[in-house]
Amino acid sequence: MILVEQILNGVQFGLTLFLMSAGLTLIFGIMGVINLAHGSLYMIGAYAAALVAAQAGSVWLALGGGLVAAAASGVLIEYAVVRRLYARDHLDQVLATFALILIVNQGANMLFGRQPLFVAIPPALSGSVRLLPGLDYPLYRLLVIALGLAVAGGLFVLISHTRVGMLVRAGATHRQMVRALGVNVALLYTAVFGLGALLAGLAGVIAGPITSVQVGMGEQILILAFVVVVIGGLGSVRGAFFGALAAGLVDTLARAFLPMLLRQVMAGSNADALASGLSAISIYLLMALVLLIRPQGLLAGQP
Repeated sequence: MILVEQILNGVQFGLTLFLMSAGLTLIFGIMGVINLAHGSLYMIGAYAAALVAAQAGSVWLALGGGLVAAAASGVLIEYAVVRRLYARDHLDQVLATFALILIVNQGANMLFGRQPLFVAIPPALSGSVRLLPGLDYPLYRLLVIALGLAVAGGLFVLISHTRVGMLVRAGATHRQMVRALGVNVALLYTAVFGLGALLAGLAGVIAGPITSVQVGMGEQILILAFVVVVIGGLGSVRGAFFGALAAGLVDTLARAFLPMLLRQVMAGSNADALASGLSAISIYLLMALVLLIRPQGLLAGQP
């Protein structure tokens, strides 16, 4: 039962990573922009949801507040900063978006302080569900899994089977042709950036009750999201989905079972120290293995 529980925890963590990396792969892979401030949008969504929940006490208002704050911040960032970077090289994009990280973090520090905000799970979602005899799994984590799967399905349909998705894919490779056909490419890219920001905000909203809301929380998950994008392949939502699941499972199972396995062959303190180090780099080892086999990522070039 412990194995099943840890697998579910890995899937839940993987789907949270997917919500971050899906927006990142749309912006990075399709628009060609390295957006280091994507983690700041995750933090903005988490803070907005926590503040609305504390004031209004409504989970739905908190969800809406987090999504609106993240999406609006994303649109503002795209309009004020990122739009001027499309024709610039990646170094300019890295410097500009890194500056945004510093600005947003300092602003959050001035407004809320360094102390983490702890968000309670809504009472209606705080119970457990009996999945198997002897296995009660938290209802909130199950809903996170269901939400992540629903978002993944909706994104795939949007990108692969709608006119908007067709324009996004065409604008990534044939921008001048799409513009010549009368499509407002600037508006299209703003919408894509806003969608990516909304997904990052959603990840922040659902992660708040599981972890905590604090300054700098976005940078912790941003690195993992970039790893997922590399594993899945640039611009591929399906690749981000499978890459995030693989990364979430590898990280969770390594942290849960490596100490126990290593204690079978070495002393307990040495086993714990080695297991801690290996668990911390397990996702990066997975990335290295994928790149050795498929340097372009698992599903590069596929929507």
